[in-house]
Amino acid sequence: MVEAYSAFWHNIFNFSGTANRKSYWWPIIINYLLGNILVWLISNLMGHPISDVHTAGDLAVQLMAMLINFLVWLATLSLKFRRLHDSDHSAWWILIQIIPIIGTIWWFILMILPTKRNRWHENERY
Repeated sequence: MVEAYSAFWHNIFNFSGTANRKSYWWPIIINYLLGNILVWLISNLMGHPISDVHTAGDLAVQLMAMLINFLVWLATLSLKFRRLHDSDHSAWWILIQIIPIIGTIWWFILMILPTKRNRWHENERY
């Protein structure tokens, strides 16, 4: 779990290579849980939602949250590319998520497919 999450951040700009199922699912689950806990905690400490800006401090918190959100989005995007490569699919399959309902179901299926030897396969995993 810790290794998968460490690799997630280590490969933030790596859009090639592969990521097995464990390397995909652990960061997704951890980011979901951490994100919800942090938003809840910060909102309770501030006394209002992060999106409300009342002072300069609130603006700083909101800008920091936007920066962290962008970095997590970028790292997740590269992870999705690598996961698609691991199951021998082009990264263009990421666009399947645009299709409502069916795209989400199909995306989930793509993410649970087993590793398949392919042109991106290397001896070490990312």
